[in-house]
Amino acid sequence: MEQKLVPVGVSARHIHLSAEHVAILFGEGSELTIAKPLSQPGQYAANETVAVIGPKGTFPKVRILGPVRQSTQLEVSRTDAFSLGVNPPVRESGNTAGSAGITLKGPAGEVTIEEGVIVAARHIHFHTSDANKWGIADKQQLKVRFQGERGVVFEHVIARVSPDFALDMHIDTDEANAAGIKNGDTAEIID
Repeated sequence: MEQKLVPVGVSARHIHLSAEHVAILFGEGSELTIAKPLSQPGQYAANETVAVIGPKGTFPKVRILGPVRQSTQLEVSRTDAFSLGVNPPVRESGNTAGSAGITLKGPAGEVTIEEGVIVAARHIHFHTSDANKWGIADKQQLKVRFQGERGVVFEHVIARVSPDFALDMHIDTDEANAAGIKNGDTAEIID
């Protein structure tokens, strides 16, 4: 039986901004500029950063990922959340209803979002062809094993299937640090 091997990307804290918030934070007519492409087609780390200000702490330079989105979303680890003094839910990207709020500060302005802070649920991006080959459906919950010195099995890994995706698993820095996982490591889908 073929092993279902997936490359892993460790997702550090980052923010996705709406066009409205780019204009407020960086000035009317401002656009994000590309620092480097990311693993998913069309996605990139921007040169721009913002300060994220919570009730308890501040991160002065949080990287913006582009392109702009419909709504602003800050993705942090549980450790980051403690440092900021917020209590975000574990959610799939884009599901921000009722989540924690935060203040953002850029060179041209400041904005407080009432919701939009989440701890991103661990997930795997599947190109449709990979999902079809392995019999995996969109939103399916998977089990994934990492070998190595601190081997671990992650449950509740969400499959996200699209013809626009490249095969890649995303976990946050807390999960990666606990299991000794780094960018470029390989995971095996076991169920």
